[in-house]
Amino acid sequence: MEPFWIMEQREKLRDIGKKYPSVYVYHRDTILTQLDNLQQHFPRFGFLYSLKANPFPPLVKAIASQGVGADAASAREVELAAAAGMPPSQIYYSAPGKTWEDLERTLGKAVIIADSLHELELLEAVAAERSTTYEVGLRINPNFAFTGGPGVASKFGVDQDQALAYLKNRKPGRISVQGIHVHLRSQELDPKLLAAYYGHVLELAQETAKTLGRPLAFVNLGSGIGIPYNLSEKPLDLDALAKGLAPQEEAFAKAMPQTKVLIETGRYAVGQAGVYLTRVLDRKESHGKTFLILSNTLNGFIRPSLGQLVQNYSPNPEPAACEPLYSEAGAFQFFTLREKPGALETVTLVGNLCTAADVVAEDLELPRLEIGDVVGITNAGAYGRVLSPDQFASVADLHEVLL
Repeated sequence: MEPFWIMEQREKLRDIGKKYPSVYVYHRDTILTQLDNLQQHFPRFGFLYSLKANPFPPLVKAIASQGVGADAASAREVELAAAAGMPPSQIYYSAPGKTWEDLERTLGKAVIIADSLHELELLEAVAAERSTTYEVGLRINPNFAFTGGPGVASKFGVDQDQALAYLKNRKPGRISVQGIHVHLRSQELDPKLLAAYYGHVLELAQETAKTLGRPLAFVNLGSGIGIPYNLSEKPLDLDALAKGLAPQEEAFAKAMPQTKVLIETGRYAVGQAGVYLTRVLDRKESHGKTFLILSNTLNGFIRPSLGQLVQNYSPNPEPAACEPLYSEAGAFQFFTLREKPGALETVTLVGNLCTAADVVAEDLELPRLEIGDVVGITNAGAYGRVLSPDQFASVADLHEVLL
């Protein structure tokens, strides 16, 4: 089923599809409604938009207008967030493997989240070179897993025991660790799991503050908040999440009233607010199958094609291990924008690249489409253009529009 906004905006989408052979279209009102849902359910919390999901400047600017900060994963994303009007105090730069150049480029322009003990030493050296002091955060790989049980090895952050021992024994310097960041999973729809996970992170924040001997300025709970991709899934119940987290939230607010609690929006704000429109370039009949050749699919919106590949080679993939490249089977719905839809036919949607991997959907029922008609693909607002190899065969001519 198409999201309501698509049905409401069909005329505009049809006009845009006629103008561009392949284009991402994002719906501002849907994005702002999603953000408002989060802010209404968690009024004490601050929210950070994950730019890696979709850094389209007009979209980021619309999000910034709602007082939302940024979860930046590169120096360039720090600059994009600043250009959208977000102040340095609301831009949190968290990524592994930051270089000296990255830190020089962003220190003082964002809150840096160190991802290793080595990075803390690099930060100390940059601050010494500038003869100034900075407040930073530290990403921790906790002793607990997202679904319960003990923690696991990870390339992200510093193991909890190492981190707390380091903070306990570290001598004062030019860098002061003022907050922590934990992120263990994306795309979760179970409010009980999310509430339990957030509660564990709040407990870790209190333990960290006790180790430091002073309150934290912030704790970033990460994200985990997901969206329903296939038609059998239900949206995350924010009422249940808020109710489940309320006891831990109240206890934390009393114990650490000066500590800001942050949640990353992940794809929640933008995922369902985007569609990808692609034009039918050709029709072919081959050994009893009908193929529709579309404009810029694998190289324009790669995730549907990746989904086909994953399912062909691994019938029971673990989605969490493949995010954000692959979420689950049936993650995208397809629709047409013909004014008078024809009779249904079974087609296979493929792209115009010279590779057999450029398959979007097989044996799909759609109203008959002719050359020049437009096919729409849902759930294109997050991890769409940013993941797609638009230089493949040098044919892509991609556009983006914010309605």
